[in-house]
Amino acid sequence: MIKIIRTSTISTSLNILLKGQLKKLSEEFEIIALSSNDGHLEEVSSREKVKTIAVDMERGISPIKDLISLLKLYRQFKKEKPTVVHSITPKAGLLTMLAGKMAGVPVRMHTFTGLIFPTRTGLMQKFLIKMDQLLCWAATHVYPEGNGVKNDLIRFKITSKPLKVLANGNVNGIDLNFFSLDAVSAEKKQILNVELKIAADDFVFVFVGRLVGDKGINELVKAFSLIKNQKVKLLLVGSFEPQLDPLMPSTLYEIAINANIISVGFQNDVRPYFAISDALIFPSYREGFPNVVIQAGAMELPSIVSDISGCNEIIVNGRNGIIIPVKDSEAIKLTMHKMMDDKKFYEEMKENTRPMVESRYNQQLVWNAVAQEYKLIISQLKK
Repeated sequence: MIKIIRTSTISTSLNILLKGQLKKLSEEFEIIALSSNDGHLEEVSSREKVKTIAVDMERGISPIKDLISLLKLYRQFKKEKPTVVHSITPKAGLLTMLAGKMAGVPVRMHTFTGLIFPTRTGLMQKFLIKMDQLLCWAATHVYPEGNGVKNDLIRFKITSKPLKVLANGNVNGIDLNFFSLDAVSAEKKQILNVELKIAADDFVFVFVGRLVGDKGINELVKAFSLIKNQKVKLLLVGSFEPQLDPLMPSTLYEIAINANIISVGFQNDVRPYFAISDALIFPSYREGFPNVVIQAGAMELPSIVSDISGCNEIIVNGRNGIIIPVKDSEAIKLTMHKMMDDKKFYEEMKENTRPMVESRYNQQLVWNAVAQEYKLIISQLKK
């Protein structure tokens, strides 16, 4: 059986981003999952029924630790002798591709799930570009998660190698049985509404993700503070990251004092929060291919998203949501009003949400595309 090692920098990525996929692929290939051991590798092994290997990798820039990780990866690849190594996160991508090349692994695949350098400037941008160029030099096959990522890789001349988007984009697709309104009971919704003081006639906008500047939270809260309608709520589902990307003091103050802004912190299961909401608001600055927008669509929510990679591929403007400019509080405010006030427009978009997800991002569709790509590449090796 062909041996394939899937890598990510941290085990959380394997656990969440590739949930179910590794088990499915293991029906046809010998799959090994490799990442830092930050608490989720055991769960990956138990659920996916695959072998796991722990190799610590730093997410940030750390030359000495990165060199140690590179050598450890090289030793593992020489020991395991995989036919394919396939990485999905930036640091794991760079180290996996370099170690794979050093170890003589025939197929070295990397999926770009998002790009950091387009939002950086100066020397940091140049450094990040060089790192991604080095990654692509060492890879044999490069996969952007979506067409937006593909266009940026071309625009910044990261690689001249062919760039292929599998299926319709997204690394894992969506479990449509799990993300379904039928999966949340009426009783659960009622209890949550009472707990959060949400009335039956409130219009609820929900944001799901990290509560940080890069996600557009400063602009979102500013826009929401200007809406005078008291029958509207903003539900924030996610954790603050004051050390990495703190929100502005004025934003934190508004969240604290505004009775119509409800912050519930990180939640393991976001489905009940989608189920009591009317629309997703996701004004992020940058994404690869955001799962939350697909999840919201599966839960029958139209979305307001910023005009960035991934978001502008999942959302077709005016059909299953609205696309707005990045970093534009006024656009957020006007579009929220449009969602609330134009009932016919809102209902038409709502009807399109789940069917558009079903036709493009069904998990089985994505998994089959990955398996077929492995088979294609391996068959070409034998020629």
